[in-house]
Amino acid sequence: MTDMTGESRLQGNSIGLAHIVFFVVAAAAPMTAVVGATPPAFAFGNDAGVPGAFVLAGALYLLFSVGYTAMTPHVTGAGGFFSYISRGFGGAAGIAGAVMALMAYFAIQIGIYALFAVFMSATMAPLGLDLPWWGWALAVLAAVVFFGRRNIAISGRILGACMLAELAILLLLDGAIILNGGGPEGMSLAGFRPSEVFAPGLGVSMVFVLGAYVGFEATAIFAEEAHRPERTIPRATYVAVLLITGFYALSTWAISQHYGPSGVRAAAGASLEGFYFDAAAELLGPWSVQVMNLLLLTSLFACLLSFHNTLNRYFYTLAAESLLWRKMAHVHPAHGSPHVAGLVQAGLVAAILATFALGRADPYTVVFSWMAGLAVLAILATQILVSASVIRFFLRDRRGRSPLVVLAAPALATAGLAAAFALVGANISMLTGSDSAIVLAFPLLVIATGLAGGLAALAIRRRDPALYAGLGRGLD
Repeated sequence: MTDMTGESRLQGNSIGLAHIVFFVVAAAAPMTAVVGATPPAFAFGNDAGVPGAFVLAGALYLLFSVGYTAMTPHVTGAGGFFSYISRGFGGAAGIAGAVMALMAYFAIQIGIYALFAVFMSATMAPLGLDLPWWGWALAVLAAVVFFGRRNIAISGRILGACMLAELAILLLLDGAIILNGGGPEGMSLAGFRPSEVFAPGLGVSMVFVLGAYVGFEATAIFAEEAHRPERTIPRATYVAVLLITGFYALSTWAISQHYGPSGVRAAAGASLEGFYFDAAAELLGPWSVQVMNLLLLTSLFACLLSFHNTLNRYFYTLAAESLLWRKMAHVHPAHGSPHVAGLVQAGLVAAILATFALGRADPYTVVFSWMAGLAVLAILATQILVSASVIRFFLRDRRGRSPLVVLAAPALATAGLAAAFALVGANISMLTGSDSAIVLAFPLLVIATGLAGGLAALAIRRRDPALYAGLGRGLD
């Protein structure tokens, strides 16, 4: 185990339930997910059944949460999935999960920097500020690093403000649709009926829907800084899943009512980018389109800040476990944040963005689309390991917990997540919009990355058995 005291520990009792929920929901990026991800789910998936697809995904992650939160009191530190997997399967599997999680969060982060740059360029070009996409990406990176090195509660307040603004404008649109009595077909429960949810195209819809839950582990990764983590983390996990699921199901149901269940596929296919904006302009007025465009940028910034903080704590934990440069386990003397890890992470992000820029990769069709697909696969693979690890951990000793909670629910979650991984892998070209051989190899790349991490851990066991034995034990 690692003994870290004083300025090398994250600042405890810094955040409460609301802050943690903000981190998770901000990582889900409500405005970006609704405006950007659900139109193709309607256009290419099982159209009217998209709201029910979110309910299915939410049910899967609630099952996942049952075992995940049951194990939370037995996991310390800021290692997130790494710590959970290590406690169940040992250090080799823990490192395998850690490198896949790092792959997921780095991939989605790089993709969102590119997406922010695309929208920022479109917003600022008419004002005479015309920078290349990578210029805007590096500018927002600097802002993220600045806020990320501050006290974690500051980031929580920023994320909370952005999230509430996003939810407010989308709920306003939902309310306007309902008060207007829907569209040409009126109001109904279409979208939740089993015949619509389990219709052909569900698999394609789920590919886009599952991406809305990336960033899920942000609840546990802040345990060291949370007030009463044994209670706060489980509550935050359930609140976040229910909030994400309920909000996305409501918003997709409302928009399908506006266009009509039989016409929503055609409307989405005709204008993926204008699918929600056109409805807002019609029902709320042109002002709402400008507000939604602005909130789309703040949504992306909030998402970047959330992932930046998450990755900082991964680096912090791995450095504290002597698996990375030890200086990354140092925290800011005033803010209690892992600021060295933040600077290292920022340098890596800048280098990757520069590589894409030098290769003249298109920021939307290549950088964002490819990275989003890779991230979804990598996080699903990590979550499969976590669920299986919960079973292994409690199989030896249930610690007074019901077998339904610590064995049955995680087993169902493991099967569901494995099916989701296979589903996304089979439809990866649809998710990324590319048939490139590189993209088609993403599922194998994720698995190979995990195996490489596991083999590296076994090498550590041979070289330093004491270090290996302490992996995943937290900063006790």
